[in-house]
Amino acid sequence: MIGIVMFFVALCALLFGFPVAFTFGAVSVIFGFVAGIFEAVASQENLLAGFQHGVDMFAFMPHRIWAIMNNTILMAVPLFIFMGIILQKSKLAEKLLESMGYLFGEIRGGIAISTVLVGSLLAASTGVVGASVVAMGVISLPVMLKYKYQKELATGTICASGTLGQIIPPSIVLIILGDIFQVPVGDLFQAAIWPGLFLVLSYIVYILIYSYIKKDVAPAIVIVIDDNQDSKVKQVFKALQAIIPPLVLIVLVLGSIFMGVATPTESAAVGGIGAILLALIYREFSFNMIHEASLETVKITAMVFGILIGATAFSMIFTYTGGDIIVEEFMLGLPGDKWGFILLSMLVIMILGFFIDFIEISYIIVPILVPIAVTIGINPVWFAILIAMNLQTSFLTPPFGFSLFYLKGVSPPNIKTTHIYKGVVPFIAIQVAVLLLVTFYSELFGINQTF
Repeated sequence: MIGIVMFFVALCALLFGFPVAFTFGAVSVIFGFVAGIFEAVASQENLLAGFQHGVDMFAFMPHRIWAIMNNTILMAVPLFIFMGIILQKSKLAEKLLESMGYLFGEIRGGIAISTVLVGSLLAASTGVVGASVVAMGVISLPVMLKYKYQKELATGTICASGTLGQIIPPSIVLIILGDIFQVPVGDLFQAAIWPGLFLVLSYIVYILIYSYIKKDVAPAIVIVIDDNQDSKVKQVFKALQAIIPPLVLIVLVLGSIFMGVATPTESAAVGGIGAILLALIYREFSFNMIHEASLETVKITAMVFGILIGATAFSMIFTYTGGDIIVEEFMLGLPGDKWGFILLSMLVIMILGFFIDFIEISYIIVPILVPIAVTIGINPVWFAILIAMNLQTSFLTPPFGFSLFYLKGVSPPNIKTTHIYKGVVPFIAIQVAVLLLVTFYSELFGINQTF
């Protein structure tokens, strides 16, 4: 039971706000020595021998760290982060929102629909949730409030659209899950395309129906650039100028993976170069921007890999103490066989998603579940997509959804937390409905449930 106790101690430490990587590392060291002492007592050895057992447990840590540093799949993480930061600094979101507003502003809910479409484009371009929510909160929210959009609809749309980066490729979550499940990242990207697009379509349909039923929540607006007769043509042309370059980048990045021309790591490098070219096209390029983006990339990457190293030590001790066997026996003993396991796994991940980030869940919880899924015969690609969609839902769920805090941090004073909480509820319901569809009717999305 040492491993189970260690898990709950680490979870409590995280809830008290201790740094993730150091928490995992420290808890692992403490319980590693505790396990060594228990082993020595069981073998009728002295206390010094127990400490030696604890030291011996960590003898393989340098090899594990070396394996992490040589993992070519994980090299895609900093490259995609760099691409996302460059696109953020090149004001891609601002240009896309302006252009989409011209195209859809004259229908009810047009700006909200534009926000969803831009959120999906940003997700496919950057895969960074926080950056997408903040960018659209700064740019789109004031516009919707200006045109008398309901505060709940405006805030809910931004939060839901920003979290699309969790499921729409090239998602950082899918890259991490691909490494954990030991499946090609390209397979996960392909499997996530249709659920992601269906989610976008569901958001748009909801906004259209809601704004049609309640005509005052998202009024139509008329946007005019000038008084010339060609103003409408100019609007469309200007919109295409903003939309086509990022679409080309998306096709280059994802298309090269799907056609087998490049690995995810190589396509991420192409994406980084493409982002710099877009900054040049939008006349936002500067060497200072490259320097700032590089520094931010290093900081975020160091955080991810720090958590990964701490999580590796944690999983090593957890496995050594037999915690994985206890969890596996419990899961395999659930009623309902495969569906009992799926239901409990999704419930645990969603609840933990209220409190801790997707990186910790991916490196601590998921590795415990993967061997059980393989034993039952569950398709790892399907299971990984379910986890990614579940984590996306947890980003939105009050009271601790991260996207809610991102938006609140950049919202004007007249936007209350209750507005955001109420606004995300319909979108959470939509996400859960799509998650259930992918769970029970995965063949509609081209995914097999079993091997």
